[in-house]
Formats: sequence, structure tokens, C-alpha cells
Amino acid sequence: MDADMNVAEIPWEDGGIRFRYTRYLAPDGKRWIRHGPFRAYHRKGTLASEGTYQHGLEQGLWRDFHENGQPAAEGVYSAGEEVGRWRYWNDRGEPDPDENRS
Repeated sequence: MDADMNVAEIPWEDGGIRFRYTRYLAPDGKRWIRHGPFRAYHRKGTLASEGTYQHGLEQGLWRDFHENGQPAAEGVYSAGEEVGRWRYWNDRGEPDPDENRS
């Protein structure tokens, strides 16, 4: 399947990268399926989110970031479902006790 992988870069209106991920064409040839590394970016170019897709579903560790680079959220997906404890931070990097849950 690696030979059939394709890197997608979806831009913001101003041309900056909004999403960057790897994908492959579904066997029916009608849709793309995300598979591999995924990154989303804020309008100013800072990293907004990163994780991995496995055959179209979020898998493993995912992290979200505020525009200033501070962590916003971190947790694990299994087959597209949130599992275990997710942690959240405000834009100053302080844990948000109301949002941290298991």
C-alpha cells in the first residue's frame, strides 16, 4: 500500500498550509482515506493538531496546541474513539482542572 500513498496539503485561503496528511484512494476509487501522520495548522502557521490515522480512523496519541504553541489537549484514540485520560490546558500552559477527565 505504501506505493499508493499520497501526501495532501490543504491550504488556507491565503495559501498557508491548513492540513497536511497522507492518504490513499479507496478501492472503489471514489474517496480518499487518511492513513499515517496528520497535522493541522493555525492561520499563522503554528501547529494546531498532530496525530495519526489508521485506515481513516484516529489512532494513538493526539495533541492539540493553542496558537501561541502552548499545549491545549492530549490523549489517545483507538479506532477513532477517545480512550483513557485526556488532559487539557489553557493558553498559558496551565492545566485546566475542570476539563481533565478520565
